[in-house]
Amino acid sequence: MNPLLQLYRNAFGGLSRQAWMMSLVMLINRSGAMVIPFLGVYLTTELGYTLKETGAILSIYGLGSVCGSFLGGWLTDKIGHFKVQFVSLTLGGGLYFILLNLRQFEYMAAGVFILSLVNDMLRPANASSIASYAKPENVTRAFSLNRMAINLGFSIGPAVGGLLAALSYKWLFIADGATCIAAGLFFFLYFRAQQGHKPVIPENKADVPAVMSPYRDMWFILFVILCSLFATIFFQLFSTLPLYYKQVHQLSEGSIGLLMALNGLIVFLLEMIVVYLLGEKASKAMLVAGGLLMLGLSFVLLNLFGQVSILYVSMLLLSISEILAMPFMSTITVERSGLSNRGAYMGLYTISYAAAHVVSPYLGTSIIAAYGFSTLWWACGILTIVTALGFYFVIHQMEKQRFAKQAILADTSKLVSTT
Repeated sequence: MNPLLQLYRNAFGGLSRQAWMMSLVMLINRSGAMVIPFLGVYLTTELGYTLKETGAILSIYGLGSVCGSFLGGWLTDKIGHFKVQFVSLTLGGGLYFILLNLRQFEYMAAGVFILSLVNDMLRPANASSIASYAKPENVTRAFSLNRMAINLGFSIGPAVGGLLAALSYKWLFIADGATCIAAGLFFFLYFRAQQGHKPVIPENKADVPAVMSPYRDMWFILFVILCSLFATIFFQLFSTLPLYYKQVHQLSEGSIGLLMALNGLIVFLLEMIVVYLLGEKASKAMLVAGGLLMLGLSFVLLNLFGQVSILYVSMLLLSISEILAMPFMSTITVERSGLSNRGAYMGLYTISYAAAHVVSPYLGTSIIAAYGFSTLWWACGILTIVTALGFYFVIHQMEKQRFAKQAILADTSKLVSTT
């Protein structure tokens, strides 16, 4: 056991206290993440919405997420990540109590849009906060620590949510709202004293990118489009997979919650170790592309085997794909940005996921309604291959460009110092 314990100690070592406290905030917040994983099931079984109406509501949630990500990124550069995170957590928590009382489709659509907009203002602000509190050499591990906390919370939330849903769906909304507000209060009490903290600036000025708008950075825009394709496939986890578990395998809400919690548990246990072992040894292009191929395989397996046990194998592969891809996508975004435009870059990066929230549920449910689940899983498998190839090429070009710029700036710095 000693080598294993030492491995974990090395993987978690060297991270700042602020990074740990930020992760604790996200753990509190995500431990109450019960509504969204069960929203599709809630709308169809509790409120009697049709499959297309449910897909439309989930897509509206994604539309709000797009607007919230853009607004959050813009506000982060204007007023700072502290204020944006505090408002998002506390106001977003209160909105769950309002959503609990909505029944009519139009009111539900409006409520879901506003909730999503406020909640997803958190994403670019949180990412900018993590990057500012982390040492340059620990950025990927700082993001992984934050994701580890999110996934531990996500393993708790759906598991508890499945049990609460068996009693009454109203407890999902109450628990989600209460934990969001609790996370906001804890965040305020700790991080208000950290406002004088100065972000870590690399000693080597060659590591600081030139100021550029992400909307004029063509390579980064291509990267964002590929991230959105990845997220469109991955987010079947939250939209159509629960419906598949319920309608095809007749799993109960409790069993669905436990199965989805397995994703968070696997990521919690393995991500920091994988990032520590592979982060500096394998290229980001290879890791991200490999994650995409693993994701496609997780869905294709559902068509090849019909046993309930294959659901757990599929979830394992999906979780490994998340570990290989997501942390390094965040790092690539940080490396592409500078201190003055990090909010904008993180905002555009999170918009890629938010846009997938629009497309993914509606596209998934429409394919299911027209052709069935098996067609959807084959389509996911094919799309991951195309996206993996795109990622490999684009990330390789971005890394080449970054290293070339660093070499030029380093040579210029040496020339200035000698003169």
